Amino acid sequence: MIKTIITDIEGTTSSLSFVKDVLFPYSRAHMAGFVRAHAQQPAVRHELDEVRQLSGKNLTEAEVIEQLLRWIAEDKKLTPLKSLQGMIWEDGYKKGDFKGHMYEDAVRHLQKWKQAGIRLYVFSSGSVQAQKLLFAHTGYGDLTPLFSGYFDTNIGNKREAGSYRKIAEIIGSAPEDTLFLSDIREELDAAQAAGMQTIWLVRDEAIDPKAAHRQARNFDEITL
Repeated sequence: MIKTIITDIEGTTSSLSFVKDVLFPYSRAHMAGFVRAHAQQPAVRHELDEVRQLSGKNLTEAEVIEQLLRWIAEDKKLTPLKSLQGMIWEDGYKKGDFKGHMYEDAVRHLQKWKQAGIRLYVFSSGSVQAQKLLFAHTGYGDLTPLFSGYFDTNIGNKREAGSYRKIAEIIGSAPEDTLFLSDIREELDAAQAAGMQTIWLVRDEAIDPKAAHRQARNFDEITL
């Protein structure tokens, strides 16, 4: 019996195009100005130091900016990059430059599952801050009350079973009673290896009956 659902964001609850066509270009366009304006703030300075540590070099501020822009272009899932992007997106949400995209079917079923007493969590490569911002500023209003917690790459790689075991332990949910939703097979493989049930979201694609995981084109096709 499913008691807990953990969901990915991109391609699952939200459009991939929102992230690629709105959020990423926004962070790329504002990264240099944000770093220059806020480099002395403790939270920002910490992330810039993490960039230097990952690069293995004592980079100048200009070189740090260059490295961050390169990581954005390469779509790197690195914690300091994701944290800084979250800070930039917070400014954008507050200014009303954009709203977080959510699929209507995802919103409807998340609300239904919450009302049914199922605990809901998010596990995304985007920072926890970025996750909360997206769900707090959607066209359907503030959806953050639906979730009991959020996890990002600080817990571990999304393609490693150990990350899902850690999450299950932290939230106190037996893996066999936990369902993980994602559009990425490797993430689903890792969750399944940790003992969780899985559903593969394949929006805009045909269902493959021979797929390694149960597939659904949208949340309406998910059966618990």
